[in-house]
Amino acid sequence: MRWPWRPRSPAFSLSEIRQSFEQAAADEEHFPSTIDPRILHVRWIADAFRTLPFPRLIDIGSGKGRFARVVKEANPSAHIVAFDLALAMLRCVPPGIERCAGTMTALPFASAAFDGAWACESLEHAVDIETAIAEICRIVRPGGQIMIIDKNADHWGRLSTPPWERWFHRSELEKLLRRHCRHVSSQFLSYWEDVQPDGLFIAWRAQR
Repeated sequence: MRWPWRPRSPAFSLSEIRQSFEQAAADEEHFPSTIDPRILHVRWIADAFRTLPFPRLIDIGSGKGRFARVVKEANPSAHIVAFDLALAMLRCVPPGIERCAGTMTALPFASAAFDGAWACESLEHAVDIETAIAEICRIVRPGGQIMIIDKNADHWGRLSTPPWERWFHRSELEKLLRRHCRHVSSQFLSYWEDVQPDGLFIAWRAQR
């Protein structure tokens, strides 16, 4: 089944999506504050920025900052911004990480403000995928890294999703990233090192 990116239906407004995540912040079981640092999703991101000296990084759609926490532990010199739509999520971000609320289609940062950015299972909630990709790329400096992890549209239906969520074909996000980036690659990614990827999750890496 094809699940192409496109501007979101007016049936689902930004305010409705925001309210859903404001309420979800109270659900620690499904929206936890921590993550096992051995999970490949967070390791893949942390390893990419581990050796950068004093990098400025941003977690797009950070939720409660669980990825930002692991990246900060891997590189204590990093200045990390946790960026999310929901204020209730950001209240749970750990100390030492900057918090900022807003929408990923209008990021409130200067162009080339960051050395790197990542978005893990957050792009799927954007109201406009094309604009969100352009904004993420805009705020990363030339030579900086952009990391995206999200679900594969070829596996649509495997999980229960909110009505606005969308998944992506591997080539679709590659094409969007290539509009703004010099080098783009992608791979299937498992949760655990000793488990082969089953195709549900795709990891995209791009260099500005």
